[in-house]
Amino acid sequence: MTHRQILEVLAGLIAALFTALLSTTIVTTALPTIIGDLKGTQTQYAWVITTALLANAASTPIWGKLADLFNKKVLVQTAIVLFVVGTGIAGFAHNVPVLLAGRVVEGIGMGGVTALVVAIIGSIIPPRDRGRYAGYTGAAMAVSMSGGPLLGGVIVDSPLGWRWCFFVCLPLAVIALILLQRTLRIPTERKDGVSIDWWGATLLAAGVSVLLIWVSFAGKPGYYDFISKESALYVGVGVALLIAMVIVETKVKSPIIPLHIVTEKTTGLAIIASVAVGVGLFGATTFLGQYFQTARGHSPTIAGFLTIPMVAGMLIASIGSGRLIARFGRWKPFIVAGAALLVIGFGLLSTIDHATSLQLVGVYIAVVGVGVGCLMQNLVLAVQNTVSVKNIGAASSSVAFFRTFGGAIGVSVLGSILASRVTTLSAEGFAGLGIDTGAAGGGNLDLNALPAPIATIIRTAYGDATGRLFLVACLVAVITLVCVILIPNAPLRTTIDIQKPGEVGDQEPAELDEQKPAEVGERSEAVTEAVKV
Repeated sequence: MTHRQILEVLAGLIAALFTALLSTTIVTTALPTIIGDLKGTQTQYAWVITTALLANAASTPIWGKLADLFNKKVLVQTAIVLFVVGTGIAGFAHNVPVLLAGRVVEGIGMGGVTALVVAIIGSIIPPRDRGRYAGYTGAAMAVSMSGGPLLGGVIVDSPLGWRWCFFVCLPLAVIALILLQRTLRIPTERKDGVSIDWWGATLLAAGVSVLLIWVSFAGKPGYYDFISKESALYVGVGVALLIAMVIVETKVKSPIIPLHIVTEKTTGLAIIASVAVGVGLFGATTFLGQYFQTARGHSPTIAGFLTIPMVAGMLIASIGSGRLIARFGRWKPFIVAGAALLVIGFGLLSTIDHATSLQLVGVYIAVVGVGVGCLMQNLVLAVQNTVSVKNIGAASSSVAFFRTFGGAIGVSVLGSILASRVTTLSAEGFAGLGIDTGAAGGGNLDLNALPAPIATIIRTAYGDATGRLFLVACLVAVITLVCVILIPNAPLRTTIDIQKPGEVGDQEPAELDEQKPAEVGERSEAVTEAVKV
C-alpha cells in the first residue's frame, strides 16, 4: 500500500480510536460533579471508571479472536455502534446504577475498537514501517487520554452540563463510521469450521470480575478487611475461575487467548509490562482530576487545563519515538527509556500533598506523559514483530487486554487506598475539632454542601492521601522497567508476515526480505487491489 492509501485508512481508524479513548478520560474531571449530582460515593466514583475498563478488558480477547476469523471492517463498525448505544445510556442516566450499565455497554464497544485498530494496522503495514504510523495513533491516544479531562472540564462548567461529556462522543463516532466505510478495504477471509471459545471467554470475564469486586470493597469501612474470610472466598473463586480458563484454553481448537502466543518470551514480558502500565496510567491518572478539584478547589475547566503538561509529554514522545523507530529500526531503547521515566515521574508525584506547587505537579505529570508516550504503542509493536499476520489480532488484543485489566485493577485498588486513607486523615482532622466520626472518606463527594471547616478538612485529606496512590504506581512501574529490559531486542522485519506462522522474527531485515518473495509480492498486490476497489 502507498503512503497515501495507508493514511486514508488510518484517518477512520484513528477517529474511532480517538472517540473510544476520549469517552474514558472525558469523564475524569466531570466525575466529582457527576457523582455529586447523582448522590454517589467514593466507591461508586471509582466504579464509573472500573466498569468501563472491566467490560473493555473482558471483551478485548473476544474481539481480537474474531479479528483473526472474520472481516475486520464489519467488526470495527459493530464495535462503534455498541459504543454509541452505551454512551447514550450513560448520558441519559438518572442514577448511578443506570450510569454503570451504560458504561458496561460502552466498554464492550471500546474493547472492540482498541483491539481491532491495532489488528488492522498490523495486517497492512510491515513492522519496520509501523513505527512511523504508530506515532499517529499514539498522538491520538495522547490527545484523547490527556486532552479528554480538559474538554470534560469545559463542558461541565458550561451550560451544557455533565451529560454532554457523553453526548459529545456520539457525532465523533458517526464520523468514524463514515470514514471507515469510505476508506477501509480489507479482503474477507472465509474459513470453514470456525469456532469461538465462549467457555474460555466466560471464565475469563467471570474470574476477572470476581477479583475486581474483591479489590473494590476490601479494606473499606462497612465491608471486609483484606485478610478475612470474605477476601479468601473472593480470591479463591476468582483464581479458580482463571485456572479453569487456562485448562479450557489448552483443550479447545481456537482458544480465546492462544497460550503459545502469550507464553512466548517477548509477548509474555510485554503483557506483564502492559499490566503495570495500565495500573499506572489508568489507575493513578484517574484520580488527578479529583486531586485538582477536590483537594485544590479548582473548577473542572481549570483541572482540565492543569493536565496539559501530560498531553504535551505523551504527544511529543509518541510521535517522536515512532518516527525515530521507523528511521533507525531500533525500538528497545525507547521502551526502556519510557519505563524509566514512568518510574521517575510517579516517584516525584508520590511527594505531592494539598499544598504542593502546581508548577511542580505540572513538571511531574509531564515526565509521566513522556514515559507513557514511549511505551504504549511500542510495546504492541514489539509483540506484533514476533507473530504472523493470522495471529496478530489475538496477540495485539492480549496486550491490550492486560493493559486495560491492569488499569481496572489499578482504579479499584488505588480507589480503595484513597478512600481508606482519606477516612483516616479526615477522622484525625475532625478529632481536632472535637467531632467524633470516622466515616468521612466514603460519603457523598459534594463538598459544596458541607460547612467550610468540614470541607477544608476533607480537601486537605484528599490532597495528602493522593501522594500515596502515586507511590504505589511507582512501585508497579518498576515492574514495567524490569520487564522491558528483559524483552529480546529482535530487529524489526520489513515484511508484513514472517516466514513461518508463529515463528519469532529474529532474523535481520535483509534476510527477511529474501524469504518467499513471490508470496510477499502476491500478498502486497492483493491488498493494494482491495484498497483500490
